[in-house]
Amino acid sequence: MKNIAIFASGSGSNAERLTEYFAESKLVNVSLFLTNNKNAGVIERGHRLGVPTVVFSKSPFVKTDKIVEILTNQRIDYVILAGFLWLIPENLLKAFPNKIINIHPALLPKYGGKGMWGHHVHDAVVENNETESGITIHLVNEEYDKGEILFQAQFEVLPTDSAVDIATKVQKLEHEHFPKVIESLVLKL
Repeated sequence: MKNIAIFASGSGSNAERLTEYFAESKLVNVSLFLTNNKNAGVIERGHRLGVPTVVFSKSPFVKTDKIVEILTNQRIDYVILAGFLWLIPENLLKAFPNKIINIHPALLPKYGGKGMWGHHVHDAVVENNETESGITIHLVNEEYDKGEILFQAQFEVLPTDSAVDIATKVQKLEHEHFPKVIESLVLKL
């Protein structure tokens, strides 16, 4: 059994989708949610889904090994970022080499980097009159959204699409593809 931990800063819809997807799996288990936001919706989802949830602040995350120790004690094999907004520190990258996976709500390398998350990405897509957008699932390295791309899926952006319309299309792709890509990667290694 491979244990995964999911980091989220917001509502946690992808964390919930992953938990539901792997609920009956004998090979992959969602063991833990972690969040840097004491008001994040992922906390309520964790309680409802029976997934232990850890809330942490910036200092222990970037200046200590506390999070690495928690993950190690829980026998975590893979770390999944699902709407987690902080840069991953070096100690966590070293503890989980090529085992930290992120989902980004755009077709990288476009609209990636610090500050490019959620509606900021979708607003930029609309403002730049893009004709397509999508999702990117990638490995995490020491820079925002620069890790090796594992998977992309795209959709057409219509001239009438708002940022909200794009967000809806992105979430549909995320929920469809993220669990399958994680499962494929985890079971392949």
